[in-house]
Amino acid sequence: MTSDPGRDESEFLANYDPRDYDPVSVTVDVVALTIRDGALHVLLVRRGAAPFAGMWALPGGFVQAGGPLQGTEAEDLSEAAVRELAEETGLSAKGGALGRVHLEQLGTYGAPGRDPRMRVISVAYLAFAPELPDPEAGGDAADAAWVAVGALGLTEAGDQRPGTTRRLAFDHARILSDGLERARAKLEYAPLATAFCAPEFTIPELRAVYEAVWGEELHAGNFHRKVLSVPGFVESTGATSDKGGRRGGPRPRLYRAGDARLLHPALLRPSREEEIR
Repeated sequence: MTSDPGRDESEFLANYDPRDYDPVSVTVDVVALTIRDGALHVLLVRRGAAPFAGMWALPGGFVQAGGPLQGTEAEDLSEAAVRELAEETGLSAKGGALGRVHLEQLGTYGAPGRDPRMRVISVAYLAFAPELPDPEAGGDAADAAWVAVGALGLTEAGDQRPGTTRRLAFDHARILSDGLERARAKLEYAPLATAFCAPEFTIPELRAVYEAVWGEELHAGNFHRKVLSVPGFVESTGATSDKGGRRGGPRPRLYRAGDARLLHPALLRPSREEEIR
């Protein structure tokens, strides 16, 4: 006699008790990057409540499981990331500043003890955006600010140097370090640098993005040649910038993002080129 899979499933769910298992919570954290005053900045919020009250952290929070007791609907991970980014910074999630944000999943962090309250697994997201405004703290955040990445004393080991004044809560130094490396690597083989630019931009403006994210100075002529040699990376608008070139030269041409998904050949960081050689 064969069993009925549907009936077996129903009986199992009717007798299933989630209390038989250890509770685990899920959060999202967002590494939001932009360029301000020619330097790479990350969005941080100052925690207004324990644990780590008063310390700075990446925007984030618990994913809403939904239900009548909570009075909320269940949300997807990416929805939770956008909601937390909007709630803790005051940025508009629809039709405003966050509508221009490129958001992608970065990784999962679940080391025991990473959160002193309970076993918490965090799904981190990486966000790129151009010219985002000053944030306004909301939700349970006491403050929010764009902070220069170079001021956070990050090490290659994923922590912060001794003496760094703006200490990051939880394991957010590790998450931020991973996000920075992802961003730097993706700029080598994907056209995401254009996500830091206005819809129309010049090659020098694009080069400034690479220099800010990579933290390395690039040769202007070589960069210009490499960008234009990659099929589909950028396309000319046929117009020129309102601003004149350096040293009284001609006004630079304006470009927009092309349709390429990958850069071939890739644009390698100068330090990486030396490693490969």
